[in-house]
Amino acid sequence: MNNLNSILEPGMLVRHPDQPDWGVGQVQSNIAGRITVNFRDAGKVVIDGARVELLPLLDP
Repeated sequence: MNNLNSILEPGMLVRHPDQPDWGVGQVQSNIAGRITVNFRDAGKVVIDGARVELLPLLDP
């Protein structure tokens, strides 16, 4: 995990780059590259951080 996913912490807001219709998600956990995110319009999703680089919302 050598990308922005490594800085994601619980409570941070993110977007999935390939699923804009999921809306904004809140990081629930980030353990060994597996990132659990609760998306507004898609519910709880576990993301493989090695395959998808989530987009942090630094100024929501």
